[in-house]
Amino acid sequence: MTVEYSGKGDPARSLALLWRTSERVSRKGKPDLSVDRIVRAAIEVADADGLQGLSMRRVAEKLGVGTMSLYTYVPGKPELLDVMLDTVYGETARPEDVPGGWRARLELIARENWALYLRHPWLLQVATSRPVLGPNLTAKYDYELRAVDGIGLTDVEMDSVITLITGFVHGTARGAVEAAQAESQTGMSDEQWWAAHAPFFGRIADPAHFPTAARVGQATGESLGAAYSAEHAFTFGLARVLDGIQALVDGRAQADGP
Repeated sequence: MTVEYSGKGDPARSLALLWRTSERVSRKGKPDLSVDRIVRAAIEVADADGLQGLSMRRVAEKLGVGTMSLYTYVPGKPELLDVMLDTVYGETARPEDVPGGWRARLELIARENWALYLRHPWLLQVATSRPVLGPNLTAKYDYELRAVDGIGLTDVEMDSVITLITGFVHGTARGAVEAAQAESQTGMSDEQWWAAHAPFFGRIADPAHFPTAARVGQATGESLGAAYSAEHAFTFGLARVLDGIQALVDGRAQADGP
């Protein structure tokens, strides 16, 4: 899998693009070309072909302009990737009124991030330990922190809770995307794969030698209709993560009680 790193571009140029502190006009007279149009075209290319298919030339072709025209607006691919990230971060819903308290707010945040990865699988190809520091990422982080503000956690714990939730979503979304892409990448559906391997499972998963694996594997397959369900992994795992946060919040309340 191709891995790109956010924050590789020139910091001054990236921040100027992210916050739109300047918008240059093409000397060759293309008033319909802009940073926003370039970024949207780049996102469409990445959605269709992944980051391995993303290049300034490919974006220019999609827009019907010469490659050099893009450089009037975007210094290069690293800066373009930063703006792409910040742009899609702006897609997550951020309602102020979420019935159900902090747990419901965190579940909404998790589901919005989950949906974002499924819409834009290329996000999973970007290492973001160096964040893009754009307006949408900043607003997203602020909103997510406010979901657990005032429930008894320290500031560091608030940040850690959001990191835990988003990290969990990132991991389960990777499994979901890989499962969804398996058929196109291998030319074989899950049903076809299982049918081809079924004759061998009786010998491999012999209940006499592997009784626990045979029992649990059969129960899981019958319950989920497959060996793996991304939606089940997400729903089950999220509930357990929220249970752990609940224990932390409850422990803080007891420690601060009379």
